[in-house]
Amino acid sequence: MILKPLAVRITEEIEKEILEVVAYEKSDKATIVRILLKKGLQEWRKQTALELLRDGKVTFAKAAELAKLSLWEFADLLKQCNIEWIRYKPEEIEQEIKEIYMAESK
Repeated sequence: MILKPLAVRITEEIEKEILEVVAYEKSDKATIVRILLKKGLQEWRKQTALELLRDGKVTFAKAAELAKLSLWEFADLLKQCNIEWIRYKPEEIEQEIKEIYMAESK
């Protein structure tokens, strides 16, 4: 893996928090910052995918892809977050049920 340099300015408070993690994990600062960035990006992807799906802006499959999760993993995430993504009006459900019964009775 090729590592690219990244320069960023942070507040003293954030630096303190990073140093706390460095001490706890007994690792170097650069490694910890890479780990935290990766985790932050993963979390951002999940939250953005959840928001877009909740707002009806993407499909379930597209949201799972954005979150970089399998369909099953994304379904579990939705369940954990109590997000309902299937939106049917009661009339639509009734119509679906009628159509199923009609199709089965033929």
